Amino acid sequence: MDIEEKLRQVKERYEELNQAMADPSIFDRPDEYRELTIEHTQLKELVEDYNEWQSIKNQYTGNSELIEMNEDAELTELAREENKELKERLAELEEEIKFKLIPKDPDDSKNCIVEIRAGTGGDEAAIFAGDLFDMYRRYADSQNWKMSVLSVADSEKGGFKEIVFELSGSEVFGKMKYESGVHRVQRVPETESQGRVHTSASTVAVLPEVNDDVEINIDMKDVRVDTFRSSGAGGQHVNKTDSAIRLTHEPSGVVVECQQERSQHQNKEKALIMLKTKLYNMEMEKIRSERAADRKSQVSTGDRSAKIRTYNFPQGRFTDHRINLTLYNLDDILKGNIGDVIKSLRVEENLEKLNAIMN
Repeated sequence: MDIEEKLRQVKERYEELNQAMADPSIFDRPDEYRELTIEHTQLKELVEDYNEWQSIKNQYTGNSELIEMNEDAELTELAREENKELKERLAELEEEIKFKLIPKDPDDSKNCIVEIRAGTGGDEAAIFAGDLFDMYRRYADSQNWKMSVLSVADSEKGGFKEIVFELSGSEVFGKMKYESGVHRVQRVPETESQGRVHTSASTVAVLPEVNDDVEINIDMKDVRVDTFRSSGAGGQHVNKTDSAIRLTHEPSGVVVECQQERSQHQNKEKALIMLKTKLYNMEMEKIRSERAADRKSQVSTGDRSAKIRTYNFPQGRFTDHRINLTLYNLDDILKGNIGDVIKSLRVEENLEKLNAIMN
């Protein structure tokens, strides 16, 4: 399908929306009206671009006919000059339109829950999990996001066996979703007397947080609630009372914990959000798996078992294996400067989506 045919379809849908929204009875169906308004807003800019594209194309065609006739040398030269500018604008506008045609991921604007777990490598893996957490904390600061730690299991040698936290702000999941997978580190541990490089790994899972408008029905009869004393940071209070909450959803086997709030009630509220998020993402994962059977995306599979990165300390090398991106500014990246990496991953994903649309 060429771009013009795709734009015709968009314009037809836009006109259908105009007619539907002009029907007075639509106000009796507020939910439907809200959905139509959102879609109308999303398509409006694209239709305006298409109208401009058609207008410029018509001007270009008219000038080309004038040049072909060549009846007036001065007019012919003016038409040639104008067509140079029109051709450039057509190319620019076409590129803009192509990327606007890419369907937006509705989850991109959501907050997210991030889980970092030490994998193979024992103490060194836990220390690396701490490095990843610090990298994301700094990146979140640079984006003016809010970070809230939900659950933490410290490691005796430093770092974390596991840490779960929430990030909230603008376009959080849209940027953080590329971090899901296995992160591998190659370096000489402090405890290594022979100076040998060890390879360890930590896994990262990034889940879009469920909004209030998404209905996830949980029968609390299916949920076992356990209380325990918090083991992580949080001051003296959390260590003196059984304020931490563990929820076990018995039908699915999903277990979540929250221990960082000061009261049991607050921890239970947070834990319920985590449980809903996990159950929602389990369902979405089934849908994504079905789609992946048709087209395998190399960027945003969300596969937590896939090795996505290598952090090589001796060489100061950072490699993202999904897009064969290698950089030699590892120290800078670990300070939270991962914006350019995320941008590169987003561009690659958009190109994949664009190719799928145009083919």
